[in-house]
Amino acid sequence: MHAQTQRFWNSVMTSLTSADKREIGQHFVFGFHGHEISEDVKVLIRDYHVGNIILMKRNVQDVKQVHRLVQSLQQLAKESGHSRPLMIGIDQENGLISAFTSSTAGTQFPGAMALAATGSPEIAEECSAATAREMKLAGINWAYSPVADVNSNPKNPVIGVRSFGDDPDEVAKYASAVSRGLMQGGVAPCAKHFPGHGDTHIDSHLALPVIEKTEDELMETELVPFHILVESGIPTIMTGHMALPLITGDNTPCSLSTTITTDLLREKMGYGGVIVTDCLEMNAVAASYTPQKGAVMALQAGADIAMICHTMKVQRGAIEETYAAVENGSLSLESLRKSGQRIAALKFAYAGTSWADVFEPFHEQALADLLIRNAHLSAESYAVSTASIRGTLPVVRKDDGPVLVMAPVMEYLALEQSVARRTNLRHLLYTPLPAHGRGQLPDEISGALRATSAIIFVTRNADRSGWQVDYLRRLLQEKRGATPIIILVSCAPYDVVGAPDIQEPCLASFEYTPAALEAAVAVIFGEREAKGQVPVSL
Repeated sequence: MHAQTQRFWNSVMTSLTSADKREIGQHFVFGFHGHEISEDVKVLIRDYHVGNIILMKRNVQDVKQVHRLVQSLQQLAKESGHSRPLMIGIDQENGLISAFTSSTAGTQFPGAMALAATGSPEIAEECSAATAREMKLAGINWAYSPVADVNSNPKNPVIGVRSFGDDPDEVAKYASAVSRGLMQGGVAPCAKHFPGHGDTHIDSHLALPVIEKTEDELMETELVPFHILVESGIPTIMTGHMALPLITGDNTPCSLSTTITTDLLREKMGYGGVIVTDCLEMNAVAASYTPQKGAVMALQAGADIAMICHTMKVQRGAIEETYAAVENGSLSLESLRKSGQRIAALKFAYAGTSWADVFEPFHEQALADLLIRNAHLSAESYAVSTASIRGTLPVVRKDDGPVLVMAPVMEYLALEQSVARRTNLRHLLYTPLPAHGRGQLPDEISGALRATSAIIFVTRNADRSGWQVDYLRRLLQEKRGATPIIILVSCAPYDVVGAPDIQEPCLASFEYTPAALEAAVAVIFGEREAKGQVPVSL
């Protein structure tokens, strides 16, 4: 009986042809390691016909090197019989998530919340077009941006300043501006993380966020920006790894859910572009399903492309599990072919109409001219992003004596350099006060307080690290005389919201990138006004 059953299933199973495997390869986007084409990625493109590649920070050295790397990837794809060029994607949101940005690569531009603080969607569009032109010169044609999440939960550990704010209409306005800018520069935008990652205090890299909202509630907040972007024809949307049990009936991640991917996004919202998942190696998926099974589930749910960023063994396993799913009939090859038409249209629009479009020489002078213009645009944009949270700034003069900069981590060299260009500087790292000794400040700090003209006290997500605010309270108690303290909130602007007793003047830079910190220091020294507006409710 068992043998007869096995023969029956063998007779109905689909036997995959080479063309079928080529089709399946188009439905994945994979990452790899190194500044040059690796043996792993050669296998993926040549043997598994993978049609899309994501570059990470680890792949970026400088613009010319990225161009050379992309050219080698495209050449391999052509030689391996791919009918269309590869989509080459990258996480380039600007701000803190800028895989293409470095001192030797792309220009640092403001991230989402800093852009929204400028009050100018035009600046957001202009910066996005500028960063797209840089990426396009390197051969990158797909940016996983804009973030369309509404940061309605201040405790959100993974979105925060990556969002344009907590007002759905404002988020829609700025996300649309970024999308337009990227397309102007010849790069396909990708709105994320559908249907919204803003109202959670769980990081999906670490665990599965469960959001107890109905579809009507989503329509009022989370889906507002996505609706606008769908109507505008954004070419790609990324699904996120969060659960919506009141909509789906269980804790299946949205990226693996037919209810979300097909019923909501495709059918109710009418989206006709390419749907790509967030990385399936994130624990929100990997812990319960494995990335390999998650890839099959995502494609079954209606995603066009499954993303796996890091591990060759996992990537190969995901494709082989997809082969098995097609062979046993649990994943429709016909649905993949229909989905493949959307991917082909995306490639036609952004990767090139022919192979000749991707094999252009590197335009060194064009890049040099672009970087000069973009450096000016970046500085001007950051200059109008710094916002006052509370209080009137004291006058800090360059000739008044040394300024003490106190920061909670060692990553503020750029801030030190900005202050040091203007006056004498002393920089001290502050750490949690010991429970014993009644929380006294270290002698080094107490001594420094007596020999400084002003104190810049830097916080970083202090709303989730309360010891920073405790330290500030102790500092205010021990400080003698009229030495002013300026609080510089260097990431999400919520740090002192829960401390009404602290009334010192407070500035928000919205990110701790060197450019954002330089703009904040210029405000502190009276070189310009704090023109930004905080785009979340405090």
